[in-house]
Amino acid sequence: MVVVYVHIHVKPEWVEAFQQATLANARQSITEPGIARFDVLQHADDPTRFVLVEAYRTPDAPTAHKATPHYLAWRDAVAPMMAEPRQGVQFHNLFPQDRDW
Repeated sequence: MVVVYVHIHVKPEWVEAFQQATLANARQSITEPGIARFDVLQHADDPTRFVLVEAYRTPDAPTAHKATPHYLAWRDAVAPMMAEPRQGVQFHNLFPQDRDW
């Protein structure tokens, strides 16, 4: 399993629109066969900061996700909302190995 943490900083005036666009993307993303989990987290003390936690079943699933129409629409919609470029960090899950998310 591959887990990606995407750190996002949104301009204050775009927080609500970003939430709406991101939740719509998340709802579509969890229907993809390669995605085991897709969490949208908002910082408790700074509402302009978010983390997306994306758990993929296979190493090629992140690439497949980035080719979906809903991801491409989300990417284009939220681009002007960013206070700085988003940053993704990829991890390999070591435990649990056999859990069916």
